[in-house]
Amino acid sequence: MQNNQAIPFNKENFKQILSKEFAWVIIVSIPGALIADYFNIPLAWFLGPMLITSIISLRGIKTKMPRLVLSAVLIFLGLYIGSYIDKNLFSQIHQWIWTSLIMLAYIIVSVLLVSKYLQKFSGYGKKTSIFSAAPGALGPLLILAEDEKSDLSQVATSHLIRLIIIITVFPFIVDSFHNTENIKLAEKITESQNVGHLLILVVLSLILIVVFDKLKIPAALLTGTLVASGFLQITEIASYKLPDNIINYCLLILGSSVGCRFADKTFNDIAKNALHSFVATFLLVLLGLLAAFVAGLVIDKNFFTLLLSYCPGGIYEVAVIAIFFDLDPEFVAFHHIMRLLLILFFVPIILRLIRKKGSANT
Repeated sequence: MQNNQAIPFNKENFKQILSKEFAWVIIVSIPGALIADYFNIPLAWFLGPMLITSIISLRGIKTKMPRLVLSAVLIFLGLYIGSYIDKNLFSQIHQWIWTSLIMLAYIIVSVLLVSKYLQKFSGYGKKTSIFSAAPGALGPLLILAEDEKSDLSQVATSHLIRLIIIITVFPFIVDSFHNTENIKLAEKITESQNVGHLLILVVLSLILIVVFDKLKIPAALLTGTLVASGFLQITEIASYKLPDNIINYCLLILGSSVGCRFADKTFNDIAKNALHSFVATFLLVLLGLLAAFVAGLVIDKNFFTLLLSYCPGGIYEVAVIAIFFDLDPEFVAFHHIMRLLLILFFVPIILRLIRKKGSANT
């Protein structure tokens, strides 16, 4: 159970930091980031390492991302997003209730529609198709899928292919159509900041992460740091803006971690699921576009901010796109946390309804 902790302080995880598998990740990720940056690829320090690590993992080279390293990076990303939280943010939170209700409708329609497609055309079982159709929350869904005796390989592969498609394509779409001229204006001078404030932020974040992890709150690493940052900054106890070069290193690790998820997969596994995963992703993105359009009618937000909020990708991976393009990352992160909570609440309800319907027909 130790390895399931948000911050896994144990001997095995410390060993992984010095392992050959992690060394391979670093060896290929740094050139991958530099090459992507040289060719001006959007989100280069994320996409470069992600793609090169995915390729070598699928080629059979053993790769591993130590949980301890990933946890540390996710805490830094959470603190970076948390630095956007201020008192002005709360003036619009009442509108987030409506966007959260739109999120609920988006999840229910997505699961019902996409699962029907997967059942009819891909041959997935009912339960497997529901877990595969859910727009995100792979980690918790795999736990539920295991309890329901579903095909874990199909669920995992479907979500991973979707994640690769979303995270690879979305930065190019945003870069092409979103005005990025003012992104650099969001950078702040960090030399005069109080390092003591950073220490306070880190300590409170760690405390809340442990508490939230014990309470089984999804994405405890992100929610803990966001709550800590929000509380300390709104009360003016402590605030700190992390320098952007640190975020580049965080992106490298996070991108590599996505690639490492293919460590137990082969190109054949991907090929078998590619077509149906692509169609499922296309349907989820279309529904996300519709949800973003409807949300735009009730809240004054940049359309790309809303699109990222309803994007069926990983919470941390989508958050870094919002950070890179300065698209209200705190708003995007909040809605992805809501998505996780709603998926974990409603997917078991849908499964219970299926069981009841099945028993009624027998």
